[in-house]
Amino acid sequence: MFHFSNIVRTKGDPKIVEGGPSLKQPADQLARALGWFSIGLGVVELFAPRRVTHTLGMEGHETLVRTFGLREIMAGIMTLSVEKNAGLWARIGGDGLDAAALLSGLTSDNPKKGNIALALLMVGGIAMLDYRAAQDTKPRRPPRDARRRLYPNRSGFPKGIESVRTAARQIAAHAKTNDMTNDKTNDMTNEVKQGDERRVP
Repeated sequence: MFHFSNIVRTKGDPKIVEGGPSLKQPADQLARALGWFSIGLGVVELFAPRRVTHTLGMEGHETLVRTFGLREIMAGIMTLSVEKNAGLWARIGGDGLDAAALLSGLTSDNPKKGNIALALLMVGGIAMLDYRAAQDTKPRRPPRDARRRLYPNRSGFPKGIESVRTAARQIAAHAKTNDMTNDKTNDMTNEVKQGDERRVP
């Protein structure tokens, strides 16, 4: 990926020599792979439904395949987003629909039952991966019996509110002293100027 970053950098920018280790956890990487797989499968189902139905011996179900393709793309996009857990559960639901549709084509007069059986095995394996990724990426919540930490005595001031008030008083007194000093200096300056003006003939 950093090779692409070097291409789009402007002239004079430092180049990336080596990429560091990924911060993504294995569960996040699995979810990302499943998301891209879902988008790829959805594109095939959406734009080449006849090839899919011909391979499975289920001609005449192109509209259903296109619908499944659109669903796969949406679930893949969600899996690649911050809502990846919801996308993975959507994929698990889609796996169930795929299995049901494939089982409907597993009839005695279908000459391509072997392809359907293979597709069912693939759907089952992918469903297991989807379930594992969904479990690993679900939001972590504290257990119900965990004690909530309450801080009613904390004010947000490490040394206490009284120390803040003392510091505020000191700042105000210092500012008042400076103002009085400046006023006296200005008065003395004005007196000197007035004395100079009296001496001028």
